[in-house]
Amino acid sequence: MQATNDGPHENWHDFEIESRREIIVLLQAISSKNQLIRMLLHGEADVCVTAIIDIDADSNTLVLDAPVDRAQGERALLAKRINFETTLDKIRILFGANGLTAITHDGRPALRMDIPDTLIRLQRREFYRMPTPVGNPVRVTVPMPPELGGGNNVLPLADISCGGVSILDNKLQMGNTIGHNYPGCRIDLPDIGVVMATLQVRNSLDMTLLNNKSNRRLGCAFIDISRANLAAVQRYIIQLERERNARTAGLG
Repeated sequence: MQATNDGPHENWHDFEIESRREIIVLLQAISSKNQLIRMLLHGEADVCVTAIIDIDADSNTLVLDAPVDRAQGERALLAKRINFETTLDKIRILFGANGLTAITHDGRPALRMDIPDTLIRLQRREFYRMPTPVGNPVRVTVPMPPELGGGNNVLPLADISCGGVSILDNKLQMGNTIGHNYPGCRIDLPDIGVVMATLQVRNSLDMTLLNNKSNRRLGCAFIDISRANLAAVQRYIIQLERERNARTAGLG
């Protein structure tokens, strides 16, 4: 389970590929298309760009470009866990490594890792962000830490995906610290049920509305969402798609 030991990838079991042959084929396609890969050394706090420059199935090794920044390369060698993200034909590909080794490949610095045992492939719908209804908004209940006043804040969602949600915080109650975790969040999905998860703030956007009021949109990722809760999110996204398609066809 090399690709899913930690971080936001750990709950995406339904999208895992475990076939060694299929994993190698996908990695070879990424390499042949010279697709850039994000290498996350410590989550979003330390990210660099790399690419696959060689795959050797016989020795079970994958060779990557070394980071341009030498200090980043040194941090990569010291990291116990590294996650990688890229796309292939508009499909998101995720995998990981439990350590890297510095080598020289064709006369240039490179990094070597084992071919991952598993790989996550997210189809477009699986990570597609679907806007939530405006007239009857989906709401999330966020338990607030003592330093932010405690209690529970109930806030509307702007959109939802299998990776997370966007929250509209028009009273600026949640703060905008990137990487802050809010455990025990409750999302009430109409006709589906309650979804529980930790939400981690990944991005923040402050906006001024037409009435000159300020609003804040927080992009949050699911951190410890269970399979059952993830399945509920998927069902709700499909439900929203069907409703939208019905309206487009004049049936809703």
